[in-house]
This record gives sequence, structure tokens and C-alpha cells, in this order.
Amino acid sequence: MVVYFVVSLSIFNDGYEEVLRKLVNGLRFARVWSRQWTVPSTSALSQARARLGEQPLRELFGRIAMPLAGPTTPGAWLGRWRLMALDGVMIDIPDTAANLAEYPRAEGGTRRPFPQTRTVGLAECGSHAVIAAAIGSIRDGERALANRLISDITADMVIIADRGFYSFDAFRAFRATGAQLLWRLWSTVEPTMIQVLPDGSYLAEITSQHGRAGKTRIHADKIANQLLATHITVRIIEYRVTEPGSAGPGELFRLITTITDPDEATATELAAAYHERWEIETAFKEIETYLRQGAGIRSRSPEMVRQEIWGLLIAHYAIRSFMSEAADTVDIDPDRISFTRTLHIIRRHITGPAEFSPRPPDPPTPPGDTRDH
Repeated sequence: MVVYFVVSLSIFNDGYEEVLRKLVNGLRFARVWSRQWTVPSTSALSQARARLGEQPLRELFGRIAMPLAGPTTPGAWLGRWRLMALDGVMIDIPDTAANLAEYPRAEGGTRRPFPQTRTVGLAECGSHAVIAAAIGSIRDGERALANRLISDITADMVIIADRGFYSFDAFRAFRATGAQLLWRLWSTVEPTMIQVLPDGSYLAEITSQHGRAGKTRIHADKIANQLLATHITVRIIEYRVTEPGSAGPGELFRLITTITDPDEATATELAAAYHERWEIETAFKEIETYLRQGAGIRSRSPEMVRQEIWGLLIAHYAIRSFMSEAADTVDIDPDRISFTRTLHIIRRHITGPAEFSPRPPDPPTPPGDTRDH
């Protein structure tokens, strides 16, 4: 019951007692809930959350979150590879002594006066589903947090990342997963050109001398040789993006990828795929703006902060899963379905006849057994 309650805190921006009242309202009509039951106090609900802890919500997210896009989902694929994006988001939390001890405020004249968490997520571009996340403080760099997501990466993915994630060590570690990489490169990194390709891209070599500061570690014996590599052959695509009506040369984009064969993906296709990275920005906006309505996290202790963030990620994934299923039913792009309208539908149905997880299904009927199950 408390797990459902924590997830529902992300659906309804009400006080504890009101959220629980909405959650169990439908159970009374279903006649499976005692009419003598009364809503616990806010203090009792806080104690129930503390008894539950962070781990069950973290485990639940880890078990349910997986890619949602089908073979024909628009914007979800580059050839045979599933487009995935890395990015981070910072969320305000209450200014309590306990929170400040683990999640400090940003320094240097920031306009955000509250302590903040930094969460790095791995999202599917076609569905906006966040399938893995690492929670830290503003003292944790995005590369360090992204390193925790390496075990969630599979060989059928293309991992897209902005230049803030690049270092030679990080690129080498992510490459060792077997996934393809499409990252933006810092202008200060100067790879050694090897060969110009017919589509205007070129092969080059990066080395540990071309990396930025920072270490990324991954522990897996079968890929040890790749992790020890000091030279990596990559393909580089360069292009400029100009603002409409601008007289200037535009912003230079320099992408680095492990897809070295132009027959598998042209430079134009890779440039278009890189800009699908913005879909993860949309996913984080849905979490911050539409679910939390810019209010941040309400929990007053570090473990409860993390518990609430896992609940927030579960709620967002559930909504995105619902939207993807609806889009598949009528064969349209999930981007054409309104997140806010979907959220309103879910809120209305939660306060109707509530449906908690059913009991385990009956075992299958053995061969030759005609009993009615």
C-alpha cells in the first residue's frame, strides 16, 4: 500500500492525507476495503514511508523500466539500433539540515536557493521512457553518474550524449558494452585524421591524450582488452546549424561515433539521429513541469528524497508505457499524444474504482485436465 502511495505522490500534488484518500476511494466501491478504515495522519504516513525505505522503489523501477518502442515507432531507430539518450536533471529538495548534509546547494551565485539532487538518466528517444537512472548530488559529475548506468546498456542500442559526457575513459567504457555511440565532441579535442569518407565524414583516431579530465571504470573480464585500449578508431561528422534569418556561420557540431561504415549510417542520418537527443530533455520536462509542477521534491531526509525520486520515475514510466500502448493501438507516433491529457485521464481513473495488483494467476491446466480454472 505504501509503495502505491509513494508513486501516487507524483500523480497528485496534494497533501499526504488527500493523496491517500484519492488512492483508496475506489476500493470502498469495490467492497474490498473496510468502510471503518480511516485515513492515517500525515505523521503516520511519514513513518510508514520511513519503514519502507528507498530500496523497494529502486528495485521496482529496475524491474519494470525497459524500452517501449516497437519496430515501427517513429524516431526510435537508426537502422537496426535503438536510439537512446543520456542526460542529467537537477531537482530542488527541501532546505533541511539532513538534506543539506548530503545534497548541498549550488555555489557561485546560483539563482536556485534550495539544495538539489542531480539525476542522470538513460531514455529511449522514440517513447521518452527513462529506463535507467542514477541519483547523486551536485558534487557528482554527470560522467560519474552515467558510469553507474553502463550495466543497463545493451548491444542493440545507439547511445547519444552531449559533449559534457565525453572523456576518453568514458567513451572507451561505454564502447566496451557493445553498443554504438554517437557523442558530441569538445572543440578542444583534436583527433588524428586517418581517411576522408565519400559522405564527407572521416575516420580518425582518438587516444588517452585526447581525453578530458575524469575517470570512468567498469568491471567486466570479457571486455578487459577494450578497456585497456589506448587508441580507438572512430568516425567524425562535422556540420553547422544556423538560426533562421541569421547572417553568421552558425554553430559547429562535431560528432564522434563508433559506426565507422557509411553504408550502415550516412553522415546526414547520424546528424539527424543526434538531434533526437532532445527527446530526453522533453522527458525530464514532463517529470519536472507536469508531474511535479515545478515544486521539486517534498521529502525532508535524504533517503526519503531518493525514495520519492524513484516513485517519480516509476510514475513517469507508467504514463509513458500507457501512451506507447495507446499509440501502437492506432498506429501513430507517441509524440502525437498529449502527456498532460494522458495525465488527466490517469488521475480521473485512479480516483474511480481502484485496481491494485491482482493475485497471482492460477497455474495452467495440465494436459488432459478438463477442470475449470
